[in-house]
Amino acid sequence: MLWQAYIDDHLMCDIDCHHLTVAAILGHHGSFKPEEITAIMKDFDEPGSLAPTQLHLGGTKNVVIKGKSGAGSGGVTVKKTGQALVFGIYEEPLTPAQCNMLVERLGDYLIDQGL
Repeated sequence: MLWQAYIDDHLMCDIDCHHLTVAAILGHHGSFKPEEITAIMKDFDEPGSLAPTQLHLGGTKNVVIKGKSGAGSGGVTVKKTGQALVFGIYEEPLTPAQCNMLVERLGDYLIDQGL
C-alpha cells in the first residue's frame, strides 16, 4: 500500500503555520531496523517497556516520556493501527498536543478503514 498521500495530506499539513519535522507510515514490518520495530510493537503490548531502554528510531536514541510536557524541544508520537505504525516527529514551536492530534486522528481514520 502506498501511504504517501496520507502523509502529505494528513500528517504534513500546517498547524498554526508549523508542521511536523518528519512523518511516516510503515507496515508492521517496516523499513526501520527490525529491533526498533520489535521494541515499539512490544510497548503497545506491554506499556512502559520502552521507558527503561529508550526508543531507538532510525538509529537515534529518544527518551520515552508519556503524559509530560516541557521535557525537550521535540518528540515523537506513534499510533498503531491494524496494519501500520503512524509516526509523527516534531520540533518546537509545534507542541506535543498538536503532534498527538495529527497522528491520532489519522491513525483512528486508518483503523476505521480496516487498515
